[in-house]
Amino acid sequence: MPTPTEVSPAREQSVLAALRSPRRLRTEVLAGLVVALALIPEAISFSIIAGVDPRVGLFASFTMAVTIAIVGGRPAMISAATGAVALVVAPLVKSHGLDYLIAAVILAGVFQMILGGLGVAKLMRFIPRSVMVGFVNALAILIFTAQFPHLIGVPWLVYPLVAIGLVIIVGLPRLTTVIPAPLVAIVLLTAATVTIGFSVPDVGDEGALPDSLPSLLIPDVPFTWHTLTVIAPYAFTMALVGLLESLMTAKFVDDLTDTHSDKSREALGQGVANIVTGFFGGMGGCAMIGQTMINVKVSGARTRISTFLAGVFLLILVVGLGDIVALIPMAALVAVMIMVSVGTMDWHSINPKTLRRMPKSETAVMLATVVVTVVTHNLAYGVIVGVITAMVLFARRVAHVTEVVEIAHPDEDTRAYAVRGELFFASSNDLIYQFDYVGDPPNVVIDLSDSHIWDASTVATLDAITTKYAAKGTSVTIIGLDDNSAARHARLSGHLTGAH
Repeated sequence: MPTPTEVSPAREQSVLAALRSPRRLRTEVLAGLVVALALIPEAISFSIIAGVDPRVGLFASFTMAVTIAIVGGRPAMISAATGAVALVVAPLVKSHGLDYLIAAVILAGVFQMILGGLGVAKLMRFIPRSVMVGFVNALAILIFTAQFPHLIGVPWLVYPLVAIGLVIIVGLPRLTTVIPAPLVAIVLLTAATVTIGFSVPDVGDEGALPDSLPSLLIPDVPFTWHTLTVIAPYAFTMALVGLLESLMTAKFVDDLTDTHSDKSREALGQGVANIVTGFFGGMGGCAMIGQTMINVKVSGARTRISTFLAGVFLLILVVGLGDIVALIPMAALVAVMIMVSVGTMDWHSINPKTLRRMPKSETAVMLATVVVTVVTHNLAYGVIVGVITAMVLFARRVAHVTEVVEIAHPDEDTRAYAVRGELFFASSNDLIYQFDYVGDPPNVVIDLSDSHIWDASTVATLDAITTKYAAKGTSVTIIGLDDNSAARHARLSGHLTGAH
């Protein structure tokens, strides 16, 4: 129980509590502003990746953030245009143009709502901790390497500016936390470059900022079966990638803030946000763990207010204050993202002591997730490979704990075996070689009291064992089956192809 001077994690997420507390509200407002400033160059970059005008990515970030703040299931999580979504839709934009992209975004939102309604969020329980750690570490690497284009082949003044920004972000919180350190770094470095007249890359160099508000539109595509066959594969892939990244990010924030979020509501909310974004001409998106880290860990935000204001501030900055925002040096934003990368990395997981203590299989799963993610620049691919690797290694580990031992038998004409361990495809395939078909007496008893039949492969193996003994004139009796195993064995035994 929190003391009278402490605030419980659940209460920290309350919008009403934040509105009643000037200190809490200030934190939420300033966090939203910092996130909005960091979103601008990224949204522009993702637009370029997708092959669309920068306004498409910027408007997507605005509508995603504002909508998910209202309908999402994870308070303080930031959703906007993302690189993963941009990579998915880029081929569609190249082959069919912007209108087909917008149609695909709307359809992706519909798919996400359907998947959310079917309870896809519950599948998160099957993602092992090693995959989560790999997901986080891979993201930290991607955030860091994404800054390379802004650090290579640039004027030398960029490097001291980045260094000064890092010093401010690291040192200021030791003096005061009234104003987020990243915001102070951005303001001071911008003021310095403008006042002194430094010629360094700025936000304006990333692409043209919009000068008008987004408007409601209907994609200009034929409403035909052919159009559906064109956009559906992209839409479904976008829906899966978006949900996977969003649900993984939500779980990460849950752990970071010691709170619980509604994953099913988040899945539905992502669908609603993408539908809204599509009808306002955006490229779609999902949760952004980098920006969420800025919001939650760096700036200390905890409620939907910061997410909502991030979208509002983004629109105000790019439309109303575009000329000023264009002057922000990229060095300031690079410094912010480098510190986000450092804060995102799970340093404990790569400590030599931790690596020596952890099972090799756990480390292999983490490395597989990291390598695939970094190579493909797609978090979804990394997570999928990590989960598959974990499943294979788990099955391999469990298969080796199954054993067959001889136990006391009632008479000379009977031999009894006990099978111990879980029986499924990986363990039962070797089971057939554990018996002495030639040397055993006329009667064999197989006791499965310490086992459980999980699949048809095991039933087929037991049928094969019985058949091999029958060929030698030996009778087999299987005992000790629990209710579920007995039901599965009775239903399938003798009816499986190849069980002979």
